[in-house]
Amino acid sequence: MLNPSFWKNRKVFVTGHTGFKGSWLSLWLEALGADVTGYALDPPSEPSLFEQARVGEYVRSIRGDIRDFARLKSALDESNADVVIHMAAQSVVRHGYEEPVNTYATNVMGTAHLLEAVRQLGRPCVVLNVTSDKCYENREWVWGYRENDPMGGHDPYSNSKGCAELVTGAYRDSYFPPDMLSRHGVALASARAGNAIGGGDWTANQLIPDVIRAFLGDRPCRIRSPSAIRPWQFVLMPLHGYLLLCERLAEDGARFATGWNFGPMEEDARPVSWIADKLVTLWGEGASWMHDRGAHPAEAHVLRLDTSKAKSDLDWHPVLQLEQSLVWIVEWYHAFQARGDLQSITRRQIERYEYLLQDHCGRNAAGSPRKTAAKVQLLPMIDG
Repeated sequence: MLNPSFWKNRKVFVTGHTGFKGSWLSLWLEALGADVTGYALDPPSEPSLFEQARVGEYVRSIRGDIRDFARLKSALDESNADVVIHMAAQSVVRHGYEEPVNTYATNVMGTAHLLEAVRQLGRPCVVLNVTSDKCYENREWVWGYRENDPMGGHDPYSNSKGCAELVTGAYRDSYFPPDMLSRHGVALASARAGNAIGGGDWTANQLIPDVIRAFLGDRPCRIRSPSAIRPWQFVLMPLHGYLLLCERLAEDGARFATGWNFGPMEEDARPVSWIADKLVTLWGEGASWMHDRGAHPAEAHVLRLDTSKAKSDLDWHPVLQLEQSLVWIVEWYHAFQARGDLQSITRRQIERYEYLLQDHCGRNAAGSPRKTAAKVQLLPMIDG
């Protein structure tokens, strides 16, 4: 469960706030009372959740490229942030094949720029670099990858995320070693999450948006790899992990400054065809899909994450099953179809998820004592 008092008036700098996950995160942070500054390019799709949920009305929004070091450093400096969450990225595997240089420039050098800005500014802060479950060297294992498995990736996108993890590790070892936290004041961690799904995602060449666009257009959705297995999870599940990890980094950065996996329940690593079938049923009349048997760039077939570390050390747990997640997603897009208030439904789903977290914590407390992280060191809020 999150600590609202930690986030109240906390200055938070979020890169990539105009994207799908960034928009959900920005609204959640605002609801928690945080003072949010976002840094990103224009929304990456049309339509976009950022515009539909009017996120720009609730955060200080700076338009800028993560590859522009001078502008990024200036924006970070002006924000006076003591929590930095780096989410700006080129996030699509297929686009990585089409524009590999841009993918590496954004995902690798963008990460280096963010961490170098933190280093040069020299302020104590919590820094979380959000990468991807695809950062691991994929061996098509049936079991989940653990945080100490090798980085890799056979396509430009996945490889760039592995490189971003290596950059994070190098900066942590060279400039922000956890055992010297009292000297430099920067607690740096990375988060690797499975496929985040939810309402308001309009990304091209992604399963849920592709399916919804087809349904809205009364045509069958063409699916490339129906047998591919992914760790699907509702978008608020990894975001809860990111926020919880930031709290723990502020409490005991020396312990938590490392890499973390956030993924669904083990049984929710499902094939694409299972997702498509469920969405067809939930959407109703006229919805259908078909196998696209054309030639497509190679992608991993099986991908799972082991989240034992987050469950044990952060007391983080997935609380929304995949089947219910799909119900929430269809609810969101039906509201879009009906021209409903999309900010309201997004906020309601955040509130409902918080209720699930409270319920889980209550049941956990009734059954056994909750594990809590030792509060060894609390990084100070920076006056701005």
